[in-house]
Amino acid sequence: MTTSSLEDPDFWKPRRCMREPIKEIFAASKLLSKAADAHLAGNWSEAEDLIRESDKPEVRAWTESLWGSKKTNPNQESYHRYRAVPDAPKVFLKAEIKFRRMPASAVQREVIERDGRHCMFCGIPLIHPKVRNFLRTQYPNALPWGRTNLTQHAAFQCMWLQFDHVLPHRRGGDSSANNVVLTCAPCNFGRMENTLAEFGLLDPRLHPRGHSDWDGLERVHSRRKS
Repeated sequence: MTTSSLEDPDFWKPRRCMREPIKEIFAASKLLSKAADAHLAGNWSEAEDLIRESDKPEVRAWTESLWGSKKTNPNQESYHRYRAVPDAPKVFLKAEIKFRRMPASAVQREVIERDGRHCMFCGIPLIHPKVRNFLRTQYPNALPWGRTNLTQHAAFQCMWLQFDHVLPHRRGGDSSANNVVLTCAPCNFGRMENTLAEFGLLDPRLHPRGHSDWDGLERVHSRRKS
């Protein structure tokens, strides 16, 4: 974070997301949508090539800038823009938290239907882990998913559907539909237990992104390779 940034009043203004998405993310989502269509048509070689093509280094760099190590991402602080907030909710120990972290299945379905498979912060399209896991079994050479960030498919990692607590779970937030929104993994893990006010983020519940024809590639479940 540079001195000039700190002195710029616009730097501290409320914003919808930590970092605006780059065009390569949406290009990758189009490639994956074409891959889903190719899969359903039985064109599995084409689907595999499209999945591999969507694994873009620019997308990985965008993700890493929000959730990666600060040592390797010197600009991360300029995206997080943390500021101390008086009387902010305390960070609870895990043993002190009474609410379960993962929302119940019914809440998950309600939130997905409400938020439309797009990140409520940055607006990028999202893919449920069940879809990713299914496609991994079908195209293991094109869709790597290792134990480290750098060994996971960049597009599926970036568009990984998350159930994020508006008031973080570690700050006392419950897992009801009123406190949970859909987000991408970078927006979720980038913010972690920080409140919206601490990162200068607008409440996504008050600024819905709206729906589109993006189905999260869910349609691939309607047919399996023989």
